Amino acid sequence: MSVRGESLTVNAAGLVQGIALVTFPAASAIFTAGSGYDLSSSQYGAMFVPQVVTAIAASLLGSGVLWPGFARRVSEKRVYLSGLLADFAAMVLLIVSWSVAHQHAAAYALLLAATACLGAGFGLAVPSLNTLTAAFHPAARDRAVLVLNALLGLGTALAPAFVAAFTGIGFWVGLPVLAAVMLAVLIAVSLRLPLTPGSSGEQPGESSRIPAGFWVFGAFALLYGICETLNGNWSQLDITSLGSSPATASLALTGFWALVTIGRVLLAAVQRWLPSRTAYHGLPFLLAAAFVLIAALPKHAPGAAVAAFCLAGLGCSALLPLTISFGQEKLAGSQTAVAGAVIGCYQAGYGIAAFGVGPLTGAGVRVPAIFAAGAVIAAGMGGLSVLVAHGRPSPATLHPRPARPRPRPVAVRD
Repeated sequence: MSVRGESLTVNAAGLVQGIALVTFPAASAIFTAGSGYDLSSSQYGAMFVPQVVTAIAASLLGSGVLWPGFARRVSEKRVYLSGLLADFAAMVLLIVSWSVAHQHAAAYALLLAATACLGAGFGLAVPSLNTLTAAFHPAARDRAVLVLNALLGLGTALAPAFVAAFTGIGFWVGLPVLAAVMLAVLIAVSLRLPLTPGSSGEQPGESSRIPAGFWVFGAFALLYGICETLNGNWSQLDITSLGSSPATASLALTGFWALVTIGRVLLAAVQRWLPSRTAYHGLPFLLAAAFVLIAALPKHAPGAAVAAFCLAGLGCSALLPLTISFGQEKLAGSQTAVAGAVIGCYQAGYGIAAFGVGPLTGAGVRVPAIFAAGAVIAAGMGGLSVLVAHGRPSPATLHPRPARPRPRPVAVRD
């Protein structure tokens, strides 16, 4: 197959990765419903802990922080395929868990294993997807990476819409079945492709160590992970608790992820008129305003709920990729390590919000109050953005610089 065919396959993998990534939070109503898995809020939140652990480990492994020699030993194709296989395993385990949902302990154990696989899949596949697509388009790297990330974002927006559609016909598990089929097809096609664009090994002078000046970027990413996950994992609980239907909750989650993606594409298109550094300072306060609106939502106001979460998606849109871009430009000698470590900190924030909200609600804290606290965190990000981007020009591109492709391992004969 031509390079064009390989590029199309990688882009398709980005779309499917986005769908798989949001499958679990998109189905939150199924996990907590008495007619579903009947999980408590704390159990639902704890379900994501294995995902966080494996995603952080995979991100740090792939960036060379945990094992500096990893990039020299494993080809990009193998990492990419390992990520897809882990995603496939996650979907299969989710499907199997539904067949034993009446056996609470067994079903929950399968869900924990599934989220662990999904975290590994995310941590391995997403960096490889970015690296491969950039290598396939050396003359238009920024545009190619933008398209890939837009497709990944489209997948995150489609997942809750698919859940709503399948639930409407009484077959919510159709989403993981669909994702598993698409992943199986991608794996079969990818195995037949070389997926070995020209590689030049590690960049000269590139360090796999996390530099001392990294932690301001890491702190911003951790706070961002908390804010994004409040919206991505707990919006449905908030909206249904206010009397709106699960369909409305799915629409709001779709709107959130859609605006995350649209915002990134839009800001990339208007960088000439709205420098990304200016957007980086303003978006946290837009997100804080969205949190205030979400905390103040009245009961039975589906339109207002959808609009508020769409606004939150726009506020989140470019913050994570710009954090990586600023970090890579300031800490130029450790670009790959910076990208992996920022993703690791983001996943730590994801874990705090994914797990922490459950015990809070179990202790009697109302969900709107938790979203109000999110406004304070978002405002803190606005202040921290000054330290991250102060006195620095806007990055040349909205998206992080992908690592160079790994060289193909060479067999050594005695």
